[in-house]
Amino acid sequence: MKISVVGLGFVGTVTGACLCEMGHEVVGVDLDQGKIDLFARGRAPILEPQINQLMADVWRSGRLRGTVDLAAAVAETDVTFVCVGTLRNTDGSQDISAVESVIQQIGEAIARKSTFHSVVIRSTVLPGTTRGHIMKLLERATDGSVGERFGLANNPEFTREGSAVADFRAPSRIVVGEIDMQTGDRLASIYSMIKSPIFRTSTEVAETVKYADNSWHALKVVFANEIDVISRFAGIDSHGVMDIFCADNDLNISSAYLKPGFAFGGPCLPKDVNVLTHWCRSNGLEVPVLAHISESNEHVIARASSEILGSGLTRIAVLGLAYKAGVCDLRGSPIAALVQRLLKEGRQVRAFDPDVSRGRGLATRHDYTDDAFDGLGTLLVDDIDALLEWAEMVVIMSHAGQYSTALSKLLPRHAVVDLTGRRGRV
Repeated sequence: MKISVVGLGFVGTVTGACLCEMGHEVVGVDLDQGKIDLFARGRAPILEPQINQLMADVWRSGRLRGTVDLAAAVAETDVTFVCVGTLRNTDGSQDISAVESVIQQIGEAIARKSTFHSVVIRSTVLPGTTRGHIMKLLERATDGSVGERFGLANNPEFTREGSAVADFRAPSRIVVGEIDMQTGDRLASIYSMIKSPIFRTSTEVAETVKYADNSWHALKVVFANEIDVISRFAGIDSHGVMDIFCADNDLNISSAYLKPGFAFGGPCLPKDVNVLTHWCRSNGLEVPVLAHISESNEHVIARASSEILGSGLTRIAVLGLAYKAGVCDLRGSPIAALVQRLLKEGRQVRAFDPDVSRGRGLATRHDYTDDAFDGLGTLLVDDIDALLEWAEMVVIMSHAGQYSTALSKLLPRHAVVDLTGRRGRV
């Protein structure tokens, strides 16, 4: 395919060289004539392992060249990758003025073409930017609509400086956030030689995945360094701690706990996080991330409470009361905390949780149920039919098997709030 790549920094240079290596014809575009002179001679305008040899190899193929003329590059290619940088304003907001300028020029060039042209945003932009502001700019400049006059997609890059070429050649996954199918198909074809999974999704998901990745990487670094602060104060080898921590591939280094849902709870997590952060404060240790975990968790409960209270409904049935399905333990249950908020605001609440009901019959576990929640006996019900007949709203805390009958009996008249992270009506 004939491809133009706008912006010959780290992302653009690596993207252009690697696409050319895959057999595509590539025109590199940049305002900096010095970068173009290097690019057009098969020399990289950046310092990056493997890039110089790769540039020399693809330049000899005759499929790589550079220009400062963006309009000409768009005219002779089918797809344009936008790889210009985005900056941060002094107030912390994103500055996409360079992207806007490039998009305006690309749109004007497309307006002079008779063939369909795809625009691919590889620059990092905030959720909603591609379908929102960028699409509007292109529609005005081309006097056409997406999917007819032009195509548009967001294709975030996950390359790291220092290993960018290797990352491009063998990515963990390729994300194609498409607005029109033709551009999505073109991108799937462009990347067909790379044996990595391709996720075709919306532009908004693609944009957000990039921020999720970078935020997670930053969080991991901060977390490890805060554990180091704690370990050093206690005279402990922090690397030894984290070596053992990282050896757990079931919970610690895995997808466990990383799917959206309701707040964490139980007898261990809230207690241990709060005890540790209290100890840090008592000893003058600054661990801002760890110190705000519980606060963030409280916000999850508060948001759910606001959503339910905002409905104006008064008879609320809750499916699930323990902190997770399959246990009868109400200690530290975020669901119980939510119920208490609703009761305090004058709502009528009844709960169905067969595990908690059975747990109340175990004298040795009495402290896990009644002693952990005042008035449990009047709150908890066993007759699901009577509960659903009574309820105006049903709050789903779990989709476990013990709730399958209740879930199957929901009626169109029931307002449903699903706090498990699932989408759509049950």
